[in-house]
Amino acid sequence: MDSKKNILTTLGIAMSIIFLVMLVNITLNLRDFGFDSAKSKAQLVAENVRNGLTAHMVNGIMDNRDFYIDQTKRLSNIDDIWIIRAKSVEEQYGKGTERAHDEIDSRVLKSGDVIEDFNEEVFGHSTYRITIPYKAEITKEIDCLSCHNANEGDVLGVVTMVMTMDDIKSTSLKIIGMTSFISLVVILFIIWFTRRLIVPYLSIFESIKDVMKRANDGDYGARIEGVDSGEAKNVAHWINGHMDKLQGSLSLIEDKIDIFLTAHKAETVEDPILDVQNTVIRLADIYKFRKTIEHDERIDDVYKRFATVLEDKFKLEDFYFLEADTTNKRVEVVYVHKELSCNPIEKGCRADRTNTLVDSTQFKNLCDKICGNRFYLCIPYSVSNDMDFIISIQSNSKEENEKRRALLPFIQDYVDAAKPEIVSKKLMQILEKNANTDPLTGLSNRKYLETYIDSSIYNGIYKGKPCGILMVDIDYFKLINDNYGHDIGDIAIKTIANTLIDVVNKNDVVIRFGGEEFIVILNDCDEDRLQNTAEEIRIAFSQQKIQAGAETFSKTVSIGTSLFPNKDHSFWKYIKQSDIALYEAKHGGRNRVIRYREDMT
Repeated sequence: MDSKKNILTTLGIAMSIIFLVMLVNITLNLRDFGFDSAKSKAQLVAENVRNGLTAHMVNGIMDNRDFYIDQTKRLSNIDDIWIIRAKSVEEQYGKGTERAHDEIDSRVLKSGDVIEDFNEEVFGHSTYRITIPYKAEITKEIDCLSCHNANEGDVLGVVTMVMTMDDIKSTSLKIIGMTSFISLVVILFIIWFTRRLIVPYLSIFESIKDVMKRANDGDYGARIEGVDSGEAKNVAHWINGHMDKLQGSLSLIEDKIDIFLTAHKAETVEDPILDVQNTVIRLADIYKFRKTIEHDERIDDVYKRFATVLEDKFKLEDFYFLEADTTNKRVEVVYVHKELSCNPIEKGCRADRTNTLVDSTQFKNLCDKICGNRFYLCIPYSVSNDMDFIISIQSNSKEENEKRRALLPFIQDYVDAAKPEIVSKKLMQILEKNANTDPLTGLSNRKYLETYIDSSIYNGIYKGKPCGILMVDIDYFKLINDNYGHDIGDIAIKTIANTLIDVVNKNDVVIRFGGEEFIVILNDCDEDRLQNTAEEIRIAFSQQKIQAGAETFSKTVSIGTSLFPNKDHSFWKYIKQSDIALYEAKHGGRNRVIRYREDMT
């Protein structure tokens, strides 16, 4: 209740100040009024005395002046009256009984100025004194010079009157007392009325302040209590109702958010609203990531998007991704951000084999496949029944590695968002590969050839570079099927396929064109390479031993070649030339290489 106490204290101090200011103002005004009133009355009486003495002088009854003075003294509130003769009058008429009482009388006799004097005492006798000069003058009715040896304006004497102010002071004190009492009663009433009026609002304000303070600290369970009347009751009801809704909504979000976020409960945000804010931001980022990869065409694009998230959002610098085929026990490196620090294809992957997190801080040299002494985390994620996605993160220190590990729950949210797209695009990749791959040999098929010509030869990296075209066919292949069966025939086809792969470069393309017929495209080729490669294929295959039960046999191939200058869109024309050359090789005795010539038809 500090606010209520402070407001009431402030109000009391303010009213006290107002009361004191008003009291001082009334006191000073009454004092000034008393002084003005006494002054006016004293001046009037003093003038009357002076005029009366003048009348006595004119009528020649100056000897009776004492009676006049005594009668005047008896007037209300007059303490004393006396007159003083000037020196010139004393010299002319004698000193008489009047003498100067004090210095004031002497100063007025000398200067001719009126002098006033207040003698004010709070609890004692207070008086007002006025001393006025009696000057020689000549008027229509009076001629002082006719009686006095003086000049006009000379001071003939002074009249002093002392007037009591006790009655005025008493009256003023009564007025001040009554006013103070009335003011005090009014102030107390105002304080009482104000307190009665604002205390309910101050009480609810204090409750609201307490509720809001606790809410600011993350506690939304506080409620306004003890307010059960007036508008304050309605306000308390509304606020409590809104707090109930807010707390209920926050609790519901808290319970349901784990469906979408892996690491939600691991976060240490004390304020639920800030928690919701952070959660919404995270969900928005994940949603934008998911919507973006939905429009990517290839799985490689998805991996690149994910790598961008790791680099930009989580500040990772050294990592790579692996795909593990759990059915066929194969591991493939699908993305390297900086460098590949292991050889999972030849040596396997511990994270894939154990299906658990591999953390180098748990045990020295935990994974013997990792090269060097760096710290690392390898995290397997199950994407589908037959595929795992593995992230390997490299660090330079144990502390950095621990920081990376703390990020794993947040990274998993992005992995979970990407899983459907990885699965669907991986399936599309497999379907596309199957559609373009010969199932027997694993080589590209004729359908792939059409795509490759357009993407690599006409518009790709080999645009404008000559290409050698080899049409390869096994000699007397039908006899293999007839004598040994189709299974042995398939072995013969696989053998020539492997021979072709072993001889050509990795940038060249080997295609099973149909049956026992193959096409080899030698990229960036010249006449010498064309001839030498064809001969190497012919010789290498003739040396292969094909197992057929208890016996083995060898076969030969015939090869027709042509050189595509790659200057126009006429690739299929040169395929036809290679086919014509192959026909010449077959009819010329087989087991030979024939270069297409213009005279061949």
